[in-house]
Amino acid sequence: MTSSVSSSGSQFLSLHLLETLVAVLPVRDENGAPKSIVYGGAERHMITSQARRRAERVHTRNRANAGVGALAGRGTGTRTREWALITARELASEHGWEPEEAVRTARAVIEATGLKFGDPGKKTVANLTKVLLFAPSDAGARIAAHIEEQAGAVRAWAEAYTAAQVASAAAAAAKKKAARKGAAAAQEEPPGADGAEGGAESGAAAEASAADAKLPALPAATRAAVLTALAPRDAIDIALYGRFLAEIADSPNVDGAVQSSHAFTVHEAEQVDDFYAAADDAKLDRKRNPKPAEKTNALDFLDAADDAGAGMTGYQSLITGTFYRHAVLDRLKLRRNLRAAGMSEEEAEEASVAAEAEFVTAFVDAFPEAKKNSTASTGSLPALVLAFEGERPYNYAAAFQNPIDENPVGGGGEGPAGPAAVKRLLKHHAFVSGRRPDIKAGRVLTYDPQIDELLGTLKDTGALTVTSAEELTA
Repeated sequence: MTSSVSSSGSQFLSLHLLETLVAVLPVRDENGAPKSIVYGGAERHMITSQARRRAERVHTRNRANAGVGALAGRGTGTRTREWALITARELASEHGWEPEEAVRTARAVIEATGLKFGDPGKKTVANLTKVLLFAPSDAGARIAAHIEEQAGAVRAWAEAYTAAQVASAAAAAAKKKAARKGAAAAQEEPPGADGAEGGAESGAAAEASAADAKLPALPAATRAAVLTALAPRDAIDIALYGRFLAEIADSPNVDGAVQSSHAFTVHEAEQVDDFYAAADDAKLDRKRNPKPAEKTNALDFLDAADDAGAGMTGYQSLITGTFYRHAVLDRLKLRRNLRAAGMSEEEAEEASVAAEAEFVTAFVDAFPEAKKNSTASTGSLPALVLAFEGERPYNYAAAFQNPIDENPVGGGGEGPAGPAAVKRLLKHHAFVSGRRPDIKAGRVLTYDPQIDELLGTLKDTGALTVTSAEELTA
């Protein structure tokens, strides 16, 4: 396979993966229960594409920041609501601003650019944007550097902006107060009467509107600097996974180059509600090493009863199964995204080749971290990865519409789900690739010795066996 989109290459790289997970809970619904879907008339466990994409994106970013892999040292993005706080920390630590003024100024600048913030009266959200913003990781440092460079003008503007906000808030409070008085008066006056309170309410509304209109506009140079800092620029993961920012109309959105499907079990779902009892160390220590009592009476037995039983009990849901998941990389879209972010054609080509290699590595290695300590789920390795090129994406979920029956082959079933799913997937691929001339010969990778032996017995898989994730795009 080639990593370039050229006359000899294909636009789409399709990836398909089978993995067996035992007693895990990588994603939950609002009630803490495993997520599921009904497919082929049977309920299946599901791991959402959102959980998978975040795991892959963070895996790629962490490796790049650590100087590991094909994207070592390249720019990546951060998705957060804390850009005002990040900018303020840069102002305080790198430019010597007083922390309170730094936060106030950073929030005012970013808010005036178009992003809405939380309720100023609630300290926990006052300096957080209402939406998560995916931007290059150095955006806060860039905004802070501009504010410091234009400190005199920005400080003067921020003072005027904050004063106007205070006046606007006071006018709004007056409007609400007048409205309450008007409502109370309306209950006492005959229908249709024009009370004085109505005029007061109208006056308050006009005052609030006037205050809003007096909010000074952010200096054009500063707004341009903020938009440049928040633009995708060279953040490879933004080009890969995309972003949508509706709040600022002139800040570019990015249609991601990666498509991801929800993972689902290839067989009917089976869920275990695991009862657990957590021990109280102090209670058990008292039971093992009781202190001699100075005197004994009947009430001592009541105190001893407090040391009986577990410290805490409860249930947690766990799932087990063999999952199929799929993702596809649009190589042409990736290059267009990088060119739109300002790269030359040569730079975009080089970055795209590196990004493809890291995308495949993340698809194979990354895993959602929910319950990772209590289930060791992140140590899982795929039973099989299938990769191939084509002129369109190919999703092979249909191979598992009929759930795998894990009863023994002699008993009418297909046997264990892992090997049975491998046979189905590769048979499906060989069948489809024989009818779609754009599909190029695939490659398969396994980390399971049993599956490796199985691959040696299969005659027509439509794929060449490789020994590393890097070779999936070679």
